[in-house]
Amino acid sequence: MEDNSEIKEIDFKEKRIRELTSLYYNLKDVKNAIFDFSKNRECIPRYYEVFGKRPDNFQYKEDISEQVKKGATSFHCSEELWKDPLEISNNMSDEDIKELKIGYDLLLDIDSPYLEYSKIYADLLIKILEFHGIKNIGVKFSGNRGFHIIIPWKAFPEEIYGNKTKDMFPEWPRLICEYLSYLIKPKLEESIFEESNIKDLSRKTGKKEEELIIRECKSCGRPSEKSFLITWFCKYCKNKITTKEETYNNRKKSKCPECRKELIEIDKKEIYVCNFCSKNSSQNPELFEEKERFATERLIDADLILVSSRHLFRMPYSLHEKTSLSSIVIDKNNIKNFQITDANPLKVEIRDYYPKPTPDEARELLLQALDWKEQKQKKENETKTEKKKIRENFKDKNFDNRKIEIKNPNENIFPPCMKLLLSGIKNDGRKRALFLLINFFKSLGISDEELERRISEWNKKNYKPLEEGYIKSQLIWYRKKGAILPPNCDKPNYAALGVCKPDALCRAIKNPVNYAIKKYFHGNK
Repeated sequence: MEDNSEIKEIDFKEKRIRELTSLYYNLKDVKNAIFDFSKNRECIPRYYEVFGKRPDNFQYKEDISEQVKKGATSFHCSEELWKDPLEISNNMSDEDIKELKIGYDLLLDIDSPYLEYSKIYADLLIKILEFHGIKNIGVKFSGNRGFHIIIPWKAFPEEIYGNKTKDMFPEWPRLICEYLSYLIKPKLEESIFEESNIKDLSRKTGKKEEELIIRECKSCGRPSEKSFLITWFCKYCKNKITTKEETYNNRKKSKCPECRKELIEIDKKEIYVCNFCSKNSSQNPELFEEKERFATERLIDADLILVSSRHLFRMPYSLHEKTSLSSIVIDKNNIKNFQITDANPLKVEIRDYYPKPTPDEARELLLQALDWKEQKQKKENETKTEKKKIRENFKDKNFDNRKIEIKNPNENIFPPCMKLLLSGIKNDGRKRALFLLINFFKSLGISDEELERRISEWNKKNYKPLEEGYIKSQLIWYRKKGAILPPNCDKPNYAALGVCKPDALCRAIKNPVNYAIKKYFHGNK
């Protein structure tokens, strides 16, 4: 059943804008502004909820009035500029598109649930563009809670590094947007905090203070994720088990891996985890202390990349269906003073949204963005190489995991978890430990006699040795079935037995068997 209040709100918004369109779009100055901006662009009407057919374009000013009579409530146009927009077809080849395309404007879209923060972002963006030598910049209100900033096509050079700029759409505009986002991010936090503290932001946005804070990993500088270390107790097996949960749900009950009965939660600890470095604040507390920063991305959806083939954006002085406000043009130096009431469609003052640029004034911006991409790619490749070296440090390229046989492995090659298991089980968990050890040794390829000897020695170290008949039955079963890999290191089996004490190599592998194999071949090189 539909919510009647929601239906009434939709009806009210539609009625409000339809009462306004005929009067507003027939204003001479408004019609001229929309028509003048439409040159060489696809221009598509929107009929409240649906768009008109494509491609389309205004041939005459009166085309706007005719579409309003048919029910058009707003008008949208392309970033790309075409010799004849009506010739565009989905069946065109890349060469035909290049031939038909004149170029494209750089359109930066700023949006936020909070107009105040959109204004701060837009103002910072203008200053960064001016720093790169761009003075002729168009700014307009989106009609809702954001802004559209435009840099005309003629501000860009015709060619860079042997590539025609007009043929590099959408790659180069996307790159520029990424570069600008990178530059503005650290400045945005500082600017917002000049006017608000965390409590003010929490009150304005309705978000909890902790939702507006990101704790960084000091090792890589990336945001960490909050998780929970939960300690469970099995009243039947008397086992204590620790698990890592990404979210906490006090109704969710884990089960004991041995008896499958529900566990009782006895402790919960909040931790931070860096998924990039595979580190957490429980193992490495020094990497996550006193390193918090403001989560600006949770206030502003400032995805500047409004760049894709034949993407449409709201034309200057077009109305907005949700607000019935006009997408008015504003002075780039007066963004912070903008008020919603300035966009009243019955009181608009017409300004030119499309400034006349100085030739090549956006050249420096494009060059800096291309250089930034090259440096970024170089850094990413260095990081990948470094990680690869860590993995290959214990890797033999001629080695095949499926054919390995280490008849009598030395304990020096064993991972920490297996060494701890072999020292004997001090509490419950002997059967689980036996399962892990047999699979570990069998996967390394040791002989059945050697396996039996090692398991016998291990059993004597336990707080209470398992019965010999039980061990023999397990060895016979595995002799028939063959080896299977023990569980991977991220499974709770090792933590439940209290033997998960990873070293540097543990973080580069997934399974205890891989650890032993890499150490074995590294020692034999």
